[in-house]
Amino acid sequence: MPYEMIALLMFSSMMLMLLTGQRVFGAIGFVGAAAGMLLWGVGGVDVPFSAAMKLMKWYPLLTLPMFIFMGYVLSESRIADDLYKMFHVWMGNVKGGLAIGTIGLMVLISAMNGLSVAGMAIGATIALPELLRRGYDKIMVTGVVQAGSSLGILVPPSVVLVLYAMIARQPVGQLWLAGVIPGLMMATMFIIYIYVRCRMQPHLGPPLSEEERNVPMAEKLRLLRAGLLPIFIFASMMVPFVNGWTSLVESSAIGAMTAFLAAILKGRMTKEVFENSVRNTLAISCMFMWIILAALGFGAIFDGLGAVKAIETLFTTQLGLNPWMILILMQLSFILMGTFLDDTAMLVIVAPLYVPLVGMLGFDLIWYGILYTITTQIAYMTPPFGYNLFLMRAMAPPEIGLMDIYRSIIPFVGIMIVALGLVMIFPQIALWLPEYVYGK
Repeated sequence: MPYEMIALLMFSSMMLMLLTGQRVFGAIGFVGAAAGMLLWGVGGVDVPFSAAMKLMKWYPLLTLPMFIFMGYVLSESRIADDLYKMFHVWMGNVKGGLAIGTIGLMVLISAMNGLSVAGMAIGATIALPELLRRGYDKIMVTGVVQAGSSLGILVPPSVVLVLYAMIARQPVGQLWLAGVIPGLMMATMFIIYIYVRCRMQPHLGPPLSEEERNVPMAEKLRLLRAGLLPIFIFASMMVPFVNGWTSLVESSAIGAMTAFLAAILKGRMTKEVFENSVRNTLAISCMFMWIILAALGFGAIFDGLGAVKAIETLFTTQLGLNPWMILILMQLSFILMGTFLDDTAMLVIVAPLYVPLVGMLGFDLIWYGILYTITTQIAYMTPPFGYNLFLMRAMAPPEIGLMDIYRSIIPFVGIMIVALGLVMIFPQIALWLPEYVYGK
């Protein structure tokens, strides 16, 4: 059987297993290991074993549980809640101010946790009920929470970019820095849209009443100090790293320890908070490690078959497509897969094909990691089965229906597409900061 047919059979078998509801790492790992055994006999077992050894030797992977623990401590101890109270008081007199504050909350939650699910949970349970109670348009604010939470996989410390770094063999630190400016750019575009829309249609985001805005300055300053604590924790972790004083792993340990101490000093580190944080950290970390292990084994089989070279020949020689056309087709395939898969599954499924092909076409793999992440954000919010759409449906109040959720994301998906186009046209938006820091 030709190697191209073997590669196609592997890919289709993996998709079939995923459609039956199997766990992502189980489907991918089984297909990779079975293919290795069938192709190379008993020696094929060395492929997953080698992948496991490679995983255990990857020192930056230690950052994964550290950052996840930091995020869960801040969330479980309600330190993140103080952020919203701060935005509520300081932005309440602006039309659409609470919605703008919600975007700021989402950015900071993203910088603390690195997972979009955490931002969605906090936004849907804390921000959304408050916005609705104060007369904000339910369709607009539903879109605000979904769009803001999607920043969790782009703004550092993004857990998804850690996974991409492992599969693409790229430095995690450079990928995180590459996500800073695009993430802040996208958040700024969301804020501009909300501000302009609420200025044109004030009933969508009315300011707080005079009575609610009449907060003593001492109380405002107290809330400002409480709300700035998560920012201080993030700065204590990232500033030493950016300046080269600490390694990535050391910075992640500083972040986790600072968050833990902050929760103790505020009297919120109870036994329940600690147990929930550790349990969730262990569950998420193990899930990602199993997925990385399966992806490495599957990718090794693909490399051995020469499938990537065959696909490159198909696109460039037989179909005559130029590199940019191939890249755009890749991005469209991510959006399509995002209608029924999450970001991790998408990356693991196509990484053995796309990442080497992107390198062969002459594109920067750091830059492509940001393109992948932004495209995943779009896929998260694309009907009919976008991941964030169903998360919001599960967490939203009863008065918000599925059609409201679908309608709410239209302008924000448009903004994301514009942001994706800007990063594609101007790669330095993503590449300038890592080149500046690592070029010192």
